Amino acid sequence: MTRYTAPVQDMQFLLHDVLNVTGSDIPGYADLDAGFTSAVLEEAGKLASQVLEPLNAVGDREGCVLENGVVRTPRGFDAAFRQLKEGGWPALDCDPEYGGQGLPYLMGTAVGEMFVSANMAFNMYQGLTHGAYSAIHVHGTAAQKATYLPKMVSCDWTGTMNLTEPHCGTDLGLMRTKAEPQADGSYKITGQKIFISAGEHDLAENIIHLVLAKAPGGGEGTKGVSLFIVPKFLVNADGSLGARNALSVGKIEEKMGIHGNATCVMNYDGATGYLLGELHKGMRAMFTMMNEARIGVGLQGYAVAEAAYQNALDYAKDRLQGRAVTGAQNPTGPADPLIVHPDIRRNLMDQKSFVEGARALTFWGASLIDASHRKGDAAAEGLVSLLTPVIKGFQTDKGFEMAVAAQQVYGGHGYIEEWGMSQFARDARIAMIYEGANGIQALDLVARKLAADGGKHIMGFFEMVKTFVKDTEGDERMKGFTDPLKQASKDMQAAGMYFMQNGMKNPNNALAGSYDFMHLMGHVCLGLMWARMAKAAYAALDQGGGDTDFLQAKIATGRYYMARHLPAVGMHLARIQTGAETVMALDAAAF
Repeated sequence: MTRYTAPVQDMQFLLHDVLNVTGSDIPGYADLDAGFTSAVLEEAGKLASQVLEPLNAVGDREGCVLENGVVRTPRGFDAAFRQLKEGGWPALDCDPEYGGQGLPYLMGTAVGEMFVSANMAFNMYQGLTHGAYSAIHVHGTAAQKATYLPKMVSCDWTGTMNLTEPHCGTDLGLMRTKAEPQADGSYKITGQKIFISAGEHDLAENIIHLVLAKAPGGGEGTKGVSLFIVPKFLVNADGSLGARNALSVGKIEEKMGIHGNATCVMNYDGATGYLLGELHKGMRAMFTMMNEARIGVGLQGYAVAEAAYQNALDYAKDRLQGRAVTGAQNPTGPADPLIVHPDIRRNLMDQKSFVEGARALTFWGASLIDASHRKGDAAAEGLVSLLTPVIKGFQTDKGFEMAVAAQQVYGGHGYIEEWGMSQFARDARIAMIYEGANGIQALDLVARKLAADGGKHIMGFFEMVKTFVKDTEGDERMKGFTDPLKQASKDMQAAGMYFMQNGMKNPNNALAGSYDFMHLMGHVCLGLMWARMAKAAYAALDQGGGDTDFLQAKIATGRYYMARHLPAVGMHLARIQTGAETVMALDAAAF
């Protein structure tokens, strides 16, 4: 009973009014004129709404089934995956040398959002393949690239990442999977991995697993870890498929959500693997995939919230309940629609202002990745590295919160499966956990990213905010954006100063406030995005172009975020400044 419509107008506004892609010096951006991007987004939107979205509930109901060692995906997934491949969508931003279309990562991000909103579980089959492609593209030998990438670009072969073990999640130094070197240069991989998304399925003729394992001589901890390419079917010299490798599926996990994606226990019983990147430096190669995946998961956070919001908005406009306190708005009917009530408006504005702000932040992050990869911009690379735990952690926390808020609009019907709102909440929940649970994202942000390169990138972020505020001082219309943004930035600096002054004496003082800082920074980032969007909207109105109603709604939504959500920065600062004393007050035995 759900539906999805791709937010093409909002994406076009971000690409052309806010990011001004055709005016950018990033190679390839000059080709992204409005007509071209509109055509791409419209076609992707049709596939998302007409093909993928109708399968979302099917995947949720049917799930995946393990039969004789083979995973069967839900009804309709195979045909939809063929359609996805035939349209060339997996190849959109991949290297033309291996069959890709060579478009910027930003365009892949925009299209990816649509596919996630329509069917998160389905999109994971190609999404994880893209991450594995990127790791091989960056760290593989010429022969490995020639062997694997063309088939992965087309999604004839899909890819996975294998990190977690039953006893070993975040602390990968504890892993037990072994890699024994062979005379021919290959390795025999033995061990068990769990939580492997798309680990086995019937959508592709081969699956290329990237597996972390310990090879001899590497020492203890993560320093001893290497990364290996372990194909489901071995690949012959001529590129044809050979014998089945010594790997199998132990079981499919029964999960809270994303039922349409096969989350597998993978057993490696002396499987043939090939070293990817340098020996004992597997974490470096894996993080090429992990960092991309974390941006992608941050996108999942708001993309599922977008779909939930669209359906909640429809319901709020259609469902008749009570009368507006200021007088009947639907006098010929038995009651007014839900949307007339202030608390429903608050709920919907919470969702709308988060989703649109998060989209802007993610698109900006994607443009920084393009700047880093396409023109070697070290500052952009440092900034997106700083932003990654915020995009992943903050957006998935809030995305789940907004999916629940959308469910709340339905009242009791939101709790009934046939309405479909439960699935959004259940699917969104995993994004807070996988690719590094959000507590780990917060620790990464505070313990590593703030101090990276001597604090250069966080200071650059503060300077960026300061410059934006200064550049808009002459526009009185912007004061409702710049004044709260300026204060929020000062609060964020005060939090950073607290960490510097107190974290060295007692590291717990910093770590106890890390989660609050991640959310504090998330709000500042969205505040900056809303200020940029407001400036672009005012400029478009001044020029007399564009959709006036859309632009005015954009400004009003931004004002709501600045007034109702950005003040949370002060609360997070107050929590941070209490330090670790109350957090660590109880002995473990006292809990």
